[in-house]
Amino acid sequence: MLPLAVAVSPVLCAFGAVQLLGLLAAGVARLTEGTRHEQGGQWLCLAGLAMVGALCGAAIQFGPDTTATCAVTLAVMTLIAVVDVAPRG
Repeated sequence: MLPLAVAVSPVLCAFGAVQLLGLLAAGVARLTEGTRHEQGGQWLCLAGLAMVGALCGAAIQFGPDTTATCAVTLAVMTLIAVVDVAPRG
């Protein structure tokens, strides 16, 4: 029987949690567009972008894989907040 325990660093778990929070903030900003909560959603997204951007700088010491993952998360957050895929009509 194979053990299912995997050694995962708490730091990398924290990085993952911050990235998920950043993606959630970008999603909230997108969902609040056109509502009375739009400004709060935009500020939340800006804070999330700053948080994940700082995380990218901190991730450099953990190697290129961790840094690349943070950078991709930052790019996806930007795309979520900026790209408009709604049909024009």
